Amino acid sequence: MSIWVGEDAKVLIQGVTGRQGTFHGSKMVEYGTDIVGGVTPGKGGMAVSLHDRMVPVYNSMEEAVGETMAEVSVIYVPPPYAGAAIKEAASAFQSVRGGGLVVCITEGIPILDMVDVVNAMASYPDVR
Repeated sequence: MSIWVGEDAKVLIQGVTGRQGTFHGSKMVEYGTDIVGGVTPGKGGMAVSLHDRMVPVYNSMEEAVGETMAEVSVIYVPPPYAGAAIKEAASAFQSVRGGGLVVCITEGIPILDMVDVVNAMASYPDVR
């Protein structure tokens, strides 16, 4: 099995201002993950408390990756928005860093949205 990310990886949370993003983000910080920011469209400029740490919120993944040079995004958004969030993360990582890792645990993503995601990922060969 390959190891895709090191223990010192910089991580962004898409959907950080929502209930799931805040809950899981707090647990991640508690366990030592380096959360460097979050993304929620329309809420950029604010900060969110995750466990014992304040993290900045950005409006877009491109802005967040450009500011933080994060290499991982964890996505906690509702099913209708998950496909777009995955594609946004992949595009930002490819254009700003040249690659990265996208993790999405959302259940119930519409099948056609995921078909679109799979097709789009072919354009981002260095994003996993």
